[in-house]
Amino acid sequence: MRIVALEEHFTFPQLQGRIDPALVIRRGFPAPDAPSLRPEIDARLQDFGEGRIRSLDDAGISLQVLAPSGPGADLLPPAEGPAFARALNDALAAQIALHPDRYAGFAHLPLTNPEAAADELERCVTRLGFHGCMVNGSTDGKFLDDPMFEPLLARAQALDAPIYVHPGIPPQAVRDAYYGGLKGPLPTIFARAGYGWHAETAVHVIRLALSGVLDKYPKLQIIIGHQGEGLPAMLDRFEETFSGAVPKFLQRHPAQTILEQVHVTTSGFYNLPSFLMLMQIFGADRIMFSVDYPFSSNTVARAFLDSLPLSPADRKKIAHGNADKLLKLKVA
Repeated sequence: MRIVALEEHFTFPQLQGRIDPALVIRRGFPAPDAPSLRPEIDARLQDFGEGRIRSLDDAGISLQVLAPSGPGADLLPPAEGPAFARALNDALAAQIALHPDRYAGFAHLPLTNPEAAADELERCVTRLGFHGCMVNGSTDGKFLDDPMFEPLLARAQALDAPIYVHPGIPPQAVRDAYYGGLKGPLPTIFARAGYGWHAETAVHVIRLALSGVLDKYPKLQIIIGHQGEGLPAMLDRFEETFSGAVPKFLQRHPAQTILEQVHVTTSGFYNLPSFLMLMQIFGADRIMFSVDYPFSSNTVARAFLDSLPLSPADRKKIAHGNADKLLKLKVA
């Protein structure tokens, strides 16, 4: 069976090394010259050849849709981000061209310059053959509902290009207030994969609904990972608490908006009870398989997919059908 994974990561250290180390550290990434705490993962992030493809083959995964792991163009000033994003996207396109049957791409965007980001998204979709874009958390503390991002959202809708809202490192003030004061590495883990990433991505999506942005761009499709970043467990509460307070300018209840414009992947979360909740809330038509490679294992993710109590039709939708349709992937 064809298997598509679409929250899959890479790095180009030679490009990311051009970013001012002060910007990297300020955003919460390790200093570029700090010893790696994950050398095996770093090596896999940089590998587009035999090792990555062998891992796909071992797990029976047909295609990875690739997006870069940070730091990236969203750290750079508006005048500098576009050239960085263009160089990174061109480098990714060159790697995809070497293995077009195994790799596809999401555009990397200079989000501090939304007009340029819209233009780069269009270039990537129409000229490089990419399938949407990935946004990593907030940009200078602003989520996509901020009016500054309207050029990007309008262009994404016009191009029918989905936006994958991926976790990013929370702003410093949030890290200090919510996740600080703990010993050793705990604040970093808590602010990121331990909880903060997922909570912030859920907030990001909820803001898109509450602000009316998704009403303004009703054909825009959003993707989130990690079995919904906690949203499936909260949507009923969300619907109840906002039922008497939905502003008149909203065309739909925010929970309905999320269910109609958000798609969810399984990336990095391989828990059956949470998946069953996801199926009940979002349904098989809005769920897509993903791994979060190399931070998660291709073989573990595939074993989870194979173990799920799904009908053959729903398994095909989740394994590849929904992604093929949403991303307009080429199928041999």
